[in-house]
Amino acid sequence: MRRRDRESDSFTVSFLDVASCGFGAMIILLIITKINDPVTLEIVDVPPEGRVIELQESLFAIRGETTILNRELNAKHEQLSALTDRVARLRRDLNDIEGRYQTTTELSDETTDEAGKLAIAQQSLTDEMQRLLANSPAAENNAVGGVPVDSEYIIFIIDTSGSMFNNPSWNKMLGVIDNTLDVYPEVKGIQIMNDMGDYMFNSYAGKWMPDTPSTRSRIISTLRNWQPYSNSSPVEGVTRAINTFYSPDKKISIYVLGDDFQPGGSIRNVLQTIDRINVEDANGNRLVRIHGIGFPVIFDFPQRFRQSVYRYATLMREMTSRNGGTFVGLNDFR
Repeated sequence: MRRRDRESDSFTVSFLDVASCGFGAMIILLIITKINDPVTLEIVDVPPEGRVIELQESLFAIRGETTILNRELNAKHEQLSALTDRVARLRRDLNDIEGRYQTTTELSDETTDEAGKLAIAQQSLTDEMQRLLANSPAAENNAVGGVPVDSEYIIFIIDTSGSMFNNPSWNKMLGVIDNTLDVYPEVKGIQIMNDMGDYMFNSYAGKWMPDTPSTRSRIISTLRNWQPYSNSSPVEGVTRAINTFYSPDKKISIYVLGDDFQPGGSIRNVLQTIDRINVEDANGNRLVRIHGIGFPVIFDFPQRFRQSVYRYATLMREMTSRNGGTFVGLNDFR
C-alpha cells in the first residue's frame, strides 16, 4: 500500500515539471520574437458628395481661366507678329535711306573731284589758248538724238535679270535695239552679251558677227527667249567687252541696257574699274564709247525697291559722261 502511493507521487511531480518547462519555453519564445505593427498598404479617403461637387467647380473655374489666358496669349502673339513686321519695314526703309545717303555721298565726292579738276584746268588756260579755241572750227557732230553714231562696231550689254525679262520692258527693249540698229544702217561688226559677259551666240564668242539682215533678224528673234543669269550689274559685261574687242583701229560703241543697280554694289568701285580698263589715249579719248539706256521698270514696284533705279541712273549717267557716251532714261517701259 505504501509502495503504490509512492509511485503516484512520482508521476505527479514529473508531469508538473514537463508542463512548467513547456510554458516557460513558450514565454521565452514570445519574449525573443519581434512583434511588428501591421503595415498600412493604402489609405483611401472617400470624400463626401459635397466635396466632389466643390472639386468639380474648381476644375471648371481653372479651365475657364485657362481659356482666357490662351486668348490673351494669342492676342500677344498677334501683337508681336505685327511689331515684327513693322520692325522689318522700318529696317528696309532704313536700308533705303542709307543707300541713298551712300549714293549721294559718292556723287558728292565725284562732283568735288571733277570740280577741282575743272578749276585747275580753268586756271591753266591762257589768253592765247582761249584765242585759239575761239578761232578753231567747231567739230563735226555725228549724233542722232544726242547719241554719237560714228562707230563702226556695236556691242549691246543687256541686263537679263527677272525684273527686265518678266515684264513688258523686254518687248520695249527689243524695240530699242531694233531702233538703235536702224540708226546704224551698216556697221562692220555686232556683238550681243548680257551684263555678266555671257555671249548670246557662243559660236561668235570673242569675235564679231557680220552685219547682215539675217544677223539682225536672228538677234531680235533669239532675244525674245534669251535669259542667262544676271546680277543686274553691268561691270562684268562692260569690262569683258573692252578687254576682248578693243582694237586701236576700230571705233567701238557699247550700249548698256538695264533697269536697276542693287544697293549692295558700289558706284565708285564700278566707275573706277571702268576707268582703269577704258583708259584715255593721247588725245583724251577713251578706247570705246559707252552709252546707257534705262528702263523705269522698278517704278511699277513698291516704293522700297525704287532706290535701285536711282542708283542705276546715277551710275550710267556718270559712266557715259566719262566715256564719251550718252545716257537716255526712258519715261515708259511698256
